[in-house]
Amino acid sequence: MVQKDLCVMDNQRVLLAVVLSLAILLGYNYFFIPSPVPPTGGQGAARQTAQMLPNGPSVPGPATSAIQAPFSAPAVTVTPGRQGRDIYVETSLYQAVISENGGGVKSFKLKKYNEQLDPESGFKELNKQQSFNELPLYFSWGNEPATAVVPVYKADQSELMVRTGESATLTMRTVLPSGVVISRVMTFSDDSYEIGLDISVVNGSPEHQVQGGGYLRLVNEPFSKNDNDRFIFTGPALFQNNVLEEIKEGDLEDGAQERSGNLEWIAYEGIYFMAAVIPAGGNHTVRFDLLGDRKVSSTLSSGVVAITPGADMTYSYKVYFGPKKLKILKDVGHNLNKAVNFGWFDFLAKPMLFLLNYLYGYIQNYGVGIILVTIIIKLIFWPISFKGMKSMKTMQKLQPKMTQIREKYGNDRDRMNKEMMQLYKTYKVSPLGGCMPMLLQIPVFFALYRLLMETIELRHAPFFGWVTDLSAPDRLYIGFDIPYLGGLPVLTLFMGASMFLQQKMTPVQGDPMMARMMMFLPIVFTFMFINFASGLVLYWFINNLLSVAQQYAINKSPDV
Repeated sequence: MVQKDLCVMDNQRVLLAVVLSLAILLGYNYFFIPSPVPPTGGQGAARQTAQMLPNGPSVPGPATSAIQAPFSAPAVTVTPGRQGRDIYVETSLYQAVISENGGGVKSFKLKKYNEQLDPESGFKELNKQQSFNELPLYFSWGNEPATAVVPVYKADQSELMVRTGESATLTMRTVLPSGVVISRVMTFSDDSYEIGLDISVVNGSPEHQVQGGGYLRLVNEPFSKNDNDRFIFTGPALFQNNVLEEIKEGDLEDGAQERSGNLEWIAYEGIYFMAAVIPAGGNHTVRFDLLGDRKVSSTLSSGVVAITPGADMTYSYKVYFGPKKLKILKDVGHNLNKAVNFGWFDFLAKPMLFLLNYLYGYIQNYGVGIILVTIIIKLIFWPISFKGMKSMKTMQKLQPKMTQIREKYGNDRDRMNKEMMQLYKTYKVSPLGGCMPMLLQIPVFFALYRLLMETIELRHAPFFGWVTDLSAPDRLYIGFDIPYLGGLPVLTLFMGASMFLQQKMTPVQGDPMMARMMMFLPIVFTFMFINFASGLVLYWFINNLLSVAQQYAINKSPDV
């Protein structure tokens, strides 16, 4: 009862819950990332004609077989000591450069996305590595990538242009000093970011078996320096046993992290883009290492095998380098769409994303879409919001009576609380009536926060006038730079003003000192939102305007 009385003294204190909730939200990715899930099960290479050693499943293989280029690939002669070439690959979705030195991806540019808002900034580049053994999709056999000698492959072509609606393959082949022949076949499709990668290891020795394991490596850094990854996860992740696990870079500072078993996919995630590897079949282990400042190595390995003379071992993967767009990831399959994760309130954010994209299909403006989504949400919550605001106004009218009760029974807490409860009963109000509607809307705010900060649909999406990128802070440039800001955050200032107006119209209750303190909330929120995505600021601004209109209607209502 004492707690109820405190809530009566100032229902506006519930606004502090929003501030605290926002603080919790900002620290969410630092403190509430799910703990690692113990791995079980396993998948590995799709085709084997090799004898697995005791630490892996045993699959019988032929003692001898003719040595031939796998996958019916054309024979390619490898010249010892040669310098590898850069092989250019282009589809309608991306431009890639595959290096014959190690076989990794030297460059991968997305043609439908620019590096910056300026079209002259060029296509979005997903790879920033230079060392051949750190290029994404670098493969080594027998030794781990960091210590293996970088092989030089010979590709069957120097340039690959994938025609519209078609697929094409690039075959690369090398011979290791041990006599092991490695062939890589990459399959590119014109209309998909998915790439097939099949690697065959053939024992070229006529007499001796060889043993070793295959290692496929990704080395990544954040895809953009502008990503607001202080609050949103960026780093290595995996999907195992229907659970997404995101590994914070802080955990890697204490040492490498390993996971084994049924790894459906591993990836390096940015806010808007990702690089993922989907292994096929068998048992796999992935090890995540921090190589330097924000540089992460993800090494996928299978069990050690013994390959008899003339036999071969095939490692099959599917690769995805592209946007974290829900529809595209669903089309790829393999639960890759689970990488789009909006946290605890994902179940609310996904329907709102669907609604936003649905509206965009008609209006072709995500800013207008955000406004319409905000209006729809406000209409859904209108009945309980109206009831809460009405309760707050009634409580305001009861303040004189409540003050009299406190003064009369201030020394008898039990009697005072009893009289307070009788007062609520007489006027049919609840001391929590003004709190509950706002508390019920906090999950929606959390979901919208994550949605509007992370969805790639808003990246470089214009709204109106100076707001040319809904994923970036709004700035109106006025001819000179404002210190720490650059331009004028007009939309953010409008949001702060609308929140101040809403605060002025909200019924004041309880301690006048607390009421004056609450008037500083618009200033606090303005500074907190000043570097947030303009899409999120737009939502909060429109929500404030609708709340002002709602409060005005209540204040004018003769029934209240």
